[in-house]
Amino acid sequence: MPQASREIQRRLKSVRSIKKITRAMELVAASKMRKSVSRVVATRPYADAAWRVVMELIPKTNPSLHPLLAERPVKKAVIVVISSNRGLCGAFNLNVVHKATQLIKKEGWREDQVDFMTFGKKGAQVLASTKHRIVADYPKNDITAGIAEIVPISSELITGFMEQRYDEVCLAYTDFRSSLRQEPRIRHLLPLVKPSRFLGQMDKAVAASTANVSDYLFEPSRNKVLEAMLPRLIEVQIFQAVLESEASEHSARMLAMRNATDSATAMLDTLTLAFNQARQASITAELAEISAASAAVR
Repeated sequence: MPQASREIQRRLKSVRSIKKITRAMELVAASKMRKSVSRVVATRPYADAAWRVVMELIPKTNPSLHPLLAERPVKKAVIVVISSNRGLCGAFNLNVVHKATQLIKKEGWREDQVDFMTFGKKGAQVLASTKHRIVADYPKNDITAGIAEIVPISSELITGFMEQRYDEVCLAYTDFRSSLRQEPRIRHLLPLVKPSRFLGQMDKAVAASTANVSDYLFEPSRNKVLEAMLPRLIEVQIFQAVLESEASEHSARMLAMRNATDSATAMLDTLTLAFNQARQASITAELAEISAASAAVR
């Protein structure tokens, strides 16, 4: 019995330490989540407005005016997977990678037709373990400070599409809905000629708004307007997807750590009960031995 009590005490000490760690990680993730959510909410109107303006311009232009509008048969596609650098956030990274691999089956692409670019270590690790072809792995900070950090990605995607190395460019990221709800999502980024293919509530609203658009007067010209706006639009959309992913990551980690803390609390209650039962059994056994020895002496 004493040995059992000592073993339970060791487990109690270990679980208490784990509970302190998970509780601290939950608080840190909650703090980061609040900051990330405030950034997402602040940038969404600008990203939505930029997307809407371009989607309204496209029906009034000729796709041949700019190479980013050119649609062609898909011989080669690239998917940018936005994930996290660290784990302990539940199925956050697995879900976004699974969404990206589902796209391949949905579009009917062969595995050798698709390249992957990753922004986040965990996504790269999962894709590498499943033998998918990763052509670029961009370093990602835990908190993306500004749009300058995603310029290398957007430049590579735009250059690859314009040089016809890629016929379609897609983003796989996690869309932030609430602290309890995050949805892995695919955004078809290039070409920009089919608004109806884009997913998400904002895109549905954009597609509806393009049904009734008025004539535009382009200053200085349509070519100049598109040349200035389209590359910036790609940067803004990738940046917004990164912000959405970061808010989702911290929310998922906060929830995972809260669940771990709750599990540790339940385990402590169970171990405490077991310890009290073992201690009571030990005391009862000692009293029985004392009584037996006293009776033998008499």
